[in-house]
Amino acid sequence: MIDFTPDPRIEDLRERTESFVRDVAIPAEARDLSERPAPGAGHGVDPALRAELQQAARDAGLFAPTVPEELGGLGLDVRGQAVVLEAAGYSLLGPHALNCAAPDEGNMHLLHVVATPEQSERFLRPLAAGETRSYFAMTEPAPGAGSDPSMLRTTAAKVDGGWSISGDKWFITGAEGAAFGICMARTPTGATMFLVDADTPGVRIDRVVHAIDTITPGGHAEMTFDDAFVPDDAVLGAVGEGFRYAQVRLAPARLTHCMRWLGVARRAHDIALDRAAEREAFGGKLGSLGMVQERIAQSVIDIETSRLLIQKCAWILDEGGSGKHESSIAKAYVGEAAARIIDRSLQICGSLGVSGDLPLGRLAAEVRPFRIYDGPTETHLWSIARRTLHRRAPRPEPTPA
Repeated sequence: MIDFTPDPRIEDLRERTESFVRDVAIPAEARDLSERPAPGAGHGVDPALRAELQQAARDAGLFAPTVPEELGGLGLDVRGQAVVLEAAGYSLLGPHALNCAAPDEGNMHLLHVVATPEQSERFLRPLAAGETRSYFAMTEPAPGAGSDPSMLRTTAAKVDGGWSISGDKWFITGAEGAAFGICMARTPTGATMFLVDADTPGVRIDRVVHAIDTITPGGHAEMTFDDAFVPDDAVLGAVGEGFRYAQVRLAPARLTHCMRWLGVARRAHDIALDRAAEREAFGGKLGSLGMVQERIAQSVIDIETSRLLIQKCAWILDEGGSGKHESSIAKAYVGEAAARIIDRSLQICGSLGVSGDLPLGRLAAEVRPFRIYDGPTETHLWSIARRTLHRRAPRPEPTPA
C-alpha cells in the first residue's frame, strides 16, 4: 500500500526548495537569457551562473537530492525525489542549481549502481559535486539506434590493452563542454558501455544541433567516434551487458524527467491562474468565464494525475521493482499532459502569453521535445499495449484428467 502521509523531512525540503526557486532561481532567469550570445540564443546556462546557483543550493542545504549521502548528496529515495524535483522544476534553472538535471542525474544513478570503486572515484564523485558534466551517447543518425536501441551501429573492436570505438552519434545531450561520456557500442557478445574522456583522440563534436529547447548546457551534439581508443578499465560493468545496464538508468531517468517537467507545467498553470483572476473581460474576471474554468479544471486534473502516476512508479522503484511498465505509462502521460497544461495556460493569457513579458513561450519550447526525448509517446503507447496484451493472452485450458 502506498502511504501518502507526508514525511516531515521531505516536507521541509519541499518548502525550502520552493523558497529557493522563488527567491533565487526565478530571479536569475533574466540573467540566464541576457548572458547568452543573444537573447534566447545559445545552449545552456552560463557556466558562471550555473556555478553561482549551485553554490547557493549548497548553502541552502538542497544540493544533489538524488545523490547518495556518502557522495555529498541528500540521499533521497525515489518518492522523496519526486517531491523535491517537482519543486525544483518550477524554474528551468532549479534542477541545474540542485544538480539534478539531465543527463547528469541519470548518469550519476547508473554510475552509482554499476561503476567500480575506481571508476566512481574518477567519474562519479566530481560529477556528484557539480565539478564536471557528462553525456550519454546511444542515439545515432538513421538508420542507427533511436527509439529502437537494437539498431545500434556504433562498434567497439578489441585491441591490445583496450577497445577501439567507431561510429556516429546524434543528439547527444550535454556533450559539448562535458568532461566525459558514457558511450554505447556494439561488441561481439552484445552492446557494451564505455566511459570516454572528452579529450580522447578520435572523439569529436561535429556540431551542436539547433533545437527549440536551449536550457541544457552543451545543447545536443552530433558526434563522431573514429577509431577512438579506450583502455580496458573504461568498460562500464561487463562486456556485452550494455542493454541490461541501460535498464538500470532507463526507468529512474524517465521518471525524474517527469518530476521536473511537472514542476514546469505547474508554473505555467499558476501564471494562468493569476491572469484569470486579474484580467477583466466581458463584464467580469476572465476566471468567471465557463470556457476558462474548463481549461483550468482540465489542467488541475492533468497535474494531479501526473503526480499520482509519478508517485506510484516511485513507490515501485523504492520497493525494488523494475518500474519499466509504470515509468513508460508515466512518461507517456506526463509528456502529453505537460504540453496540454502549458498550451491551455498560453490560451488563457492570450497575447500576453505569447509575448516575452511572460515565460510561457519559453516553457512551451522547452517542454515540447519531452514528448520525444526518452522515447516518443507513440513508442511508449506501443510498448504499453504490447505488454498489456501479453499479460491478457489466453491461457491453455487444463487437460481433463
